[in-house]
Amino acid sequence: MAFPLPENGVSYEEKQTSGSDSPAKTRRRKHGGWRAMPYVLGNETFERLASIGLLANFMQFLLEVFHLDQVSASNVLNIWGGVTNFIPLLGAFICDAYIGRFWTIAFASIFEMMGMLALTMIPWLPKLHPPPCKMSPQCKKPNKSQMGFLVMGLGFLSIGSAGIRPCSIPFGVDQFDSTTDEGRKGIASFFNWYYTSFTLVLIIAVTLVVYIQDSVSWVLGFGIPTILIFLSIVLFFIGTKVYVYVKPQGSIFSSFIQVFVASYKKRKLMLPDERESNGVFYDPLLPQGSIVKKLPLTHKYRWLNKAAIVMEDEVNTDGTCTNKWRLCSIQQIEEVKCILKIIPIWSAGIICFTAIGQQGTFTISQALKMDRHLGPKFQIPPGSLSVISMITVGIWLPVYDRFIMPSLTKITRIEGGITLLQRIGIGMVFSILSMVVAGITEKIRRNSAITHSSPDGIAPVTVMWLAPQLVLMGFAEAFNILGQIEFYNKEFPENMSSVANSLFSCTVAGASYMSTLLVNLLHNTTGGHGHPDWLTNDINEGRIDNYYYLIAGLGVLNLFYFLYVARRYQYKTRIVVDDGIKGYADVHELHDMKY
Repeated sequence: MAFPLPENGVSYEEKQTSGSDSPAKTRRRKHGGWRAMPYVLGNETFERLASIGLLANFMQFLLEVFHLDQVSASNVLNIWGGVTNFIPLLGAFICDAYIGRFWTIAFASIFEMMGMLALTMIPWLPKLHPPPCKMSPQCKKPNKSQMGFLVMGLGFLSIGSAGIRPCSIPFGVDQFDSTTDEGRKGIASFFNWYYTSFTLVLIIAVTLVVYIQDSVSWVLGFGIPTILIFLSIVLFFIGTKVYVYVKPQGSIFSSFIQVFVASYKKRKLMLPDERESNGVFYDPLLPQGSIVKKLPLTHKYRWLNKAAIVMEDEVNTDGTCTNKWRLCSIQQIEEVKCILKIIPIWSAGIICFTAIGQQGTFTISQALKMDRHLGPKFQIPPGSLSVISMITVGIWLPVYDRFIMPSLTKITRIEGGITLLQRIGIGMVFSILSMVVAGITEKIRRNSAITHSSPDGIAPVTVMWLAPQLVLMGFAEAFNILGQIEFYNKEFPENMSSVANSLFSCTVAGASYMSTLLVNLLHNTTGGHGHPDWLTNDINEGRIDNYYYLIAGLGVLNLFYFLYVARRYQYKTRIVVDDGIKGYADVHELHDMKY
């Protein structure tokens, strides 16, 4: 099934694409380019501001409005976060195989607005949330229908994220012609504008919107993001006459499955000796005009190479294979290998992001029991504290790019100064340090709260004591998260950009489920003999500091695992710098250049 593209009088042109034996149709580039950017970036900016503004303070909402204990609230956020970050893989598949990026974003935006409207109704309508604690002797928990309505709203948001996250950046890139210098410059500039607007949106969301939620009204604080997502949808459809549309070309996941099926069917075949392999393997030329770099046959995961062994009557006279489920090309096999060899690196990022993700859960619980006053009247909203890590990233990246990286490049002769895996590893070190500092800070806060024993349990310690751990988390993000994103995009083949963009979301999802596992394990196993568990609802009686130390310990073990797999990883391509001149070197030419 193929959805029709919006008709705007723009005819098709023939454009050769990777992985296809026939030209693929795209819209002729009468429009697109920077004419489409106000609509693309405007839609993305409003959507991000809406979704982040709605959820930046959601932990506090679950604690104060929904009356969940902190373990239950953390579980809701972590489980929902895991689903939301895994499901973009499904969205990428549907987009590539069936309906294309325009309709994927369009349908997903509507679902996202439905989710936001549902969540806005929860604080607005009394029947959809428990009564305030002041109206009853004890805070009532939400009933099944109230929890069901909350889950429905979060489910709609997950469906929206499934379509928007994997498609927003590629749809923006589609507006430029990557075969021209002007188009390539436009793409580079688009990325700069995208991440600049994203950073500004984050700062506005965690300051202004969170302040409205915390100090004015939850209804208004949720209603504003809902209005913004409606405006983003309107802006997106206004630009239909200037967009460039690329029809879906089929998903690469089908190609992956074919490789495994073909290699299994030929599992009993013997691989030829390297000296006798010429002409044995199926290695057709890439289509003319393809932007994909041809990958040579490697010996890693050699059992997959059997899928490319040519048997009798498996190749037509025109060079095409007769059955794609029995014969695959070397290019297909090597693309599968790219994913297989990245999986160990990907898995090492889960623990690191588990540490970074604490600023959205238990860091807020800490802030609620600290002195948040900034002057006699203003109180810092707990959800706004994450702006500290964002400011750290915003200050560090320009300093690194302008001053540190050029000096390191002269010494190491590697573009970027250090390798991407080294950058990821440094981020892991910062994440470990952030958890150690968080544990020390929590111990100071808890001791102060117990010593002073105020009725509300708030320690006379300024909330800015949380700044050091948030600054360290910012450095962890700057090195590890940005390093992962760049690593996936450079190490994956060019026609797998949607998978590369989705893989980091899977890291976040894995971290969410890891947090859920740790929280429930500690909640059920710690404590006893008259002592509450580490993560009991009253954090002054619990031991969140031990929870932070546990994550730090897991981070140390994970760092050793990462060093082991990173030293054995072989890059697809490395850019070396020699006397100011950049040059590309293939991995088979640089066997000594690894971690």
